[in-house]
Amino acid sequence: MPRKKKSISKPAKPRASRPHMPGYGLPKGTKGLLPWTWADRLLHKSHNYWIATSKPDGAPHVMIVWALWLDGRIYFSTGSKSRKAKNLDRNSKCVMCTERANQAVIVEGVAERVRDLALLRRMLSLYERKYKFDMSGFEKNIFSYKEPIFAVRPVVVFGLDEKKTLNSATRWEFPAS
Repeated sequence: MPRKKKSISKPAKPRASRPHMPGYGLPKGTKGLLPWTWADRLLHKSHNYWIATSKPDGAPHVMIVWALWLDGRIYFSTGSKSRKAKNLDRNSKCVMCTERANQAVIVEGVAERVRDLALLRRMLSLYERKYKFDMSGFEKNIFSYKEPIFAVRPVVVFGLDEKKTLNSATRWEFPAS
């Protein structure tokens, strides 16, 4: 029996606050918090993204991936036999980060395999354009779900702009969906 198509809804706009960082002397209140548009721009702009997952024994696994920030999710492809795919199939919680530490965007989220063919087609087209990389050799296995495309739904996102010092430390919380 064919699998039912599962669409991925766009998350609501996050709520900004200060992160809990005892001992760092963060200011009280909301003055200096980064706007969500700052994080959104960097998530779109990043070329490489770091992903951290958990191995079966709880040990961390970190790898670099190409990805897209699209409709409030981070999308990336990987081989079905890769360590990160196996880890995410067992524990969907992960962390993804943009490439620049001096303008850090850290996404704590939940990954799920994309099962919507229209979304997969759109994602691959944008992916090819962003990376100037021909994905046509992978399409058959992606569209038959043999090789995964994951979408990471943010739960909490942290941002820090080094030039603005710790006064810019921001935490965005997304409502549960």
